Amino acid sequence: MNSKLINTVRWKFIYAFMLSGVLTAAILYGASRLGESILETQRYPNYTIPGQAVRWLVNHIGSVPLMIAVGIISFVLFFFLFTRKVMVVLDEITAGIQEVAKGELSHRIEVKTSDEFGVVAVSINQMAEQLQRSLQEERSAVAAKNDLITGISHDLRTPLTSILGFLEYIEQDRYQDELEMRYYVSIAYEKSLTLRKLIDDLFEYTRVSGGILPLSMKPLNLNSFLMQLAEEFAPMLEEAGMTYTMLGAEQPLWIEAAPGELVRAYENLFSNAIRYGAQGKVMEIGLSLEDGEAVVRISNYGEPIPAQDLPHLFERFYRVDKSRSRDTGGTGLGLAIAKSMIELHQGSIGATSEHGRTDFVTRFPAITPPASHAGEAE
Repeated sequence: MNSKLINTVRWKFIYAFMLSGVLTAAILYGASRLGESILETQRYPNYTIPGQAVRWLVNHIGSVPLMIAVGIISFVLFFFLFTRKVMVVLDEITAGIQEVAKGELSHRIEVKTSDEFGVVAVSINQMAEQLQRSLQEERSAVAAKNDLITGISHDLRTPLTSILGFLEYIEQDRYQDELEMRYYVSIAYEKSLTLRKLIDDLFEYTRVSGGILPLSMKPLNLNSFLMQLAEEFAPMLEEAGMTYTMLGAEQPLWIEAAPGELVRAYENLFSNAIRYGAQGKVMEIGLSLEDGEAVVRISNYGEPIPAQDLPHLFERFYRVDKSRSRDTGGTGLGLAIAKSMIELHQGSIGATSEHGRTDFVTRFPAITPPASHAGEAE
C-alpha cells in the first residue's frame, strides 16, 4: 500500500480505532478472568473487600452490563489517547486560522505532520503570506501613487511658474524695450517646450508601465537597428562634441521586437549617454551574444554615478543630480520609460559605473535568423 495513503488522517483514525478495540478486548478478557479468580479462588475469603465488591457488582448490576461499561470506558480512553496528537494539530490549525482572521498575517502555523492537516497548515501559511504580500504591495502602490502625484506636481509647477512669471512681465509691460520682451518670450517658449516634453514623457510612461501598449512583434536585427538609430543621433552627438563607435557588430543579433516601440527605449539611453558623457567625447555601442541572449552595452565616459544611486536609476522622477538634470532638460522619466519598454519585450536592463565609465546593459532572448536573412552579416 502507498506510504502516502497510509500516512493520512483517515488511516490514523482507523489505526486508533482498531488498536483501541484490541486493547479494550484485552482488558475485558483480563477483567473477566480476574473477576472469576476473585469469586472462585479460596485465597480471598468472602468477607474481604475485593470479593464483596465484585459479588455486589455482579449481583446488582450484572456481569454483561458491567463488561459493557468497562469496555466503553476503556475504548473511549484509548481512542482519546491515540488520537490526541492529531487533535492537538487540529487545535493549532484552528488557533492559527483565528489569528489570521484577526489580521495577524505574520502568524505562521508550525507544520508537524505530512498528512492532510499538514497540507492544510502549509496552505494556510501560504495564504497568510500571500495576503501579507498583497497588503504590502497595496501599501507600496498607494505610496508610489502619492510619490507620483508629488513628483508630477513639482515637475509641472517648476516650468509653469517660470512661464507665468515671464508672461506676467510682458502682460504688465514690465520690460524696457522690445529686445527684453523677446528675451522673456524666448524663455517662456523654452519652458513651454520643457513642459510639453514632460507631459509627453508622462503619457508615454503611463502607457508603457500600465501594460496598455500593444506590441506588434517581429524579427529584428539589433545591429542594423542600432546603427541606423546612431546615425540619426549624429547631429546631437556633433553638437555635444562627441562621436559614436560600434563594437562587435560583425555578426547580426536577432530578437523578437516591435521596432517602433523599442526605438523609444534606446533613444532615451542614447540621449542619457550624450547628456552626461560629453566629457568623454565618445559613446560606445557594444553588441554580443552571451548564453543565448542578445546583449547591448551603451557606454559613456565621464563622472561616474555614485554606487548608492545605481539601484534607483530606473525609478520614475529619480535624479542623481537634480540641479544638473534641470539644466540639461532631464525629466527623470527617460530611464523609467526605457526599463518598462525593454521589460515589455521580455528583456532586462541594468547599469554599472566605475573608473569614469558608465554602462547601460540590455539583454533580450536571442532568436535564430529568419530564413530570408540566414547567413546575413553586417
